[in-house]
Amino acid sequence: MTVEKQPILPHMIRRVPEQFSWLDHRLVREKYIDQLSHQASALYLFLVTVSDNQGLSYYSEKTLSKRLNMDTLSLAEARSILVQHRLVAYRKPLYQVLALEQPRELAQTDSEATSLGQILQQLAGGVR
Repeated sequence: MTVEKQPILPHMIRRVPEQFSWLDHRLVREKYIDQLSHQASALYLFLVTVSDNQGLSYYSEKTLSKRLNMDTLSLAEARSILVQHRLVAYRKPLYQVLALEQPRELAQTDSEATSLGQILQQLAGGVR
């Protein structure tokens, strides 16, 4: 049996707004969301909502903690998860929501440096 889908309120059908706030369906389809804590999901939703057309925003930890009702440790853990899964990049105080265009591997932590040779090796599929 096929369900015929009709908008319940046709006059309120959503559209991508001019300010670039939108969520990519691949977050669910490719199971990114399954790997995130509730706090990381909340932070991601907030960042996607407030970021500009380049995915950039610079809300302070104090403001994010207050707006998301998170203590600073929870916020730091949420940010770390998003960085690990390459959903955002972070360099205090700037966040960048990243594109989901390419397959993702877990990112290195901030304390690990990546050499140009390592990057080129990854791009070449691990072959030297």
